[in-house]
Amino acid sequence: MPITDEQLKTDLPKIKPGAIVRVHQKIEENGKSRTQIFEGIVIALKHGRGISGTMTVRKESQGVGVERIFPLHSPNILKIEVVENKKVRRAKLYYLRELTGKRARLKKKLNFVPKDKKETITDEEIK
Repeated sequence: MPITDEQLKTDLPKIKPGAIVRVHQKIEENGKSRTQIFEGIVIALKHGRGISGTMTVRKESQGVGVERIFPLHSPNILKIEVVENKKVRRAKLYYLRELTGKRARLKKKLNFVPKDKKETITDEEIK
């Protein structure tokens, strides 16, 4: 068993480009540690899901775009929460860097149900 296997996190959620995530990061300042939360949209996942895997998260703060690159398996990353998934058709969403405000919005992802799994609704349930 390689040394890196011990350092891999097992509780990572299913992260995809277009997901809105909340990253809890441990910050140490002046001998004290605190948790800082960075919430934004995942625009890129790089280097796979292994020990060197990273994700780029972008948010807009006071009209200025802010991007941070988080190593997925860093001990300073306490928790990653997926808030919402958006519908995207690209693996890298770098085009969002050029867009601001309403133009930068992505469509909501609808829950897809295959045709054979759809249930019929009775008249009583409609009323």
